[in-house]
Amino acid sequence: MRKLIAVLLFILSALPLTAAPAKSHYQLKQKFTLGGEGGWDYLTYDADGHRLFISRGTHVMVVDPEKGSVVGDIPDTPGVHGIALAPELGKGFTSNGRENTVTVFDLKTLKQTAKIKLDGAENPDAILYDPASKRVFTFNGRSKNSSVIDAKTNAVVATIALDGKPEFAVSDGKGKVFVNIEDKSEQTSIDAGNAKVLKTWSLSPCEEPSGLAIDRKHHRLFAGCHNKMMAVVNDETGKVVATPAIGQGVDANTFDSATELAYSSNGDGTLTVVHEDTPQKFTVVENAPTERFARTMALNPGNHEVYLVTAQIEEAPPEKEGERPRRTMKPGSFTLLVMSPASGAAAKK
Repeated sequence: MRKLIAVLLFILSALPLTAAPAKSHYQLKQKFTLGGEGGWDYLTYDADGHRLFISRGTHVMVVDPEKGSVVGDIPDTPGVHGIALAPELGKGFTSNGRENTVTVFDLKTLKQTAKIKLDGAENPDAILYDPASKRVFTFNGRSKNSSVIDAKTNAVVATIALDGKPEFAVSDGKGKVFVNIEDKSEQTSIDAGNAKVLKTWSLSPCEEPSGLAIDRKHHRLFAGCHNKMMAVVNDETGKVVATPAIGQGVDANTFDSATELAYSSNGDGTLTVVHEDTPQKFTVVENAPTERFARTMALNPGNHEVYLVTAQIEEAPPEKEGERPRRTMKPGSFTLLVMSPASGAAAKK
């Protein structure tokens, strides 16, 4: 019997340890009606200033997410999609899709300090700052390329041709940038310092990847796919290692390195939370209810709260058969949702 026990203990000790999925149980903690004009796209959280930057069509709304109060506004950003922050330079950057420009603003005052014209770029959408190269990258949907800007001098230093229509992008912090190619269901890695494409790989079975997040420690990318899956990719090999199910209508993804949770914000009114059990195994923890059309988000890494925005949308029949319904936002209904992992959270206006 002792020998049998000893053998069993030896076998058990040799088995790989798997982390238990985190119990997140995200709930709506607070709901703030912000109002204001314009639709919305990307959100960016400023961890140093404890502010949330929200693109609003022609301007950027700056919000204190703890109080639900508007603390500033950055005007004159026609067709703004995204906001990138360079804290060590004291700068922020917006991608202005309707005029093919980037607005540069001061992080303290929120005042515009420059506007950069992007020659050869059409509809700059996603934008990011790579701290290793000190460069800003815009991903231009219509022209299918990326504009590269020296963040110190505001000079455009390169334009990178891409394989298709770029969507969201992330940096590994060490000089590589990764971007989803939405119309080809691909992903591309870029050498940030040399401004050149390194590799492009298929994301199959993922279709139409939009949002993207990164686990820098374990070299994992999380792409939100419109066929209701999250493609988890090895950023060194390009191999899809897992495809956990998510909600419908994803437009943003993020990753919390402290809790090893990946998130997908879905337009169907859910927040999918996925735990990284190991770099090869991923478990869907929950699909927390949010609100319909809350499809973009930002993570507060300090308290693990997730910020989403939505509005009351009124739908009218399409003008022609086969077209989408006509949607308009009810005036004054633009809303910030604060999702918290804390138990017993109660929603309040």
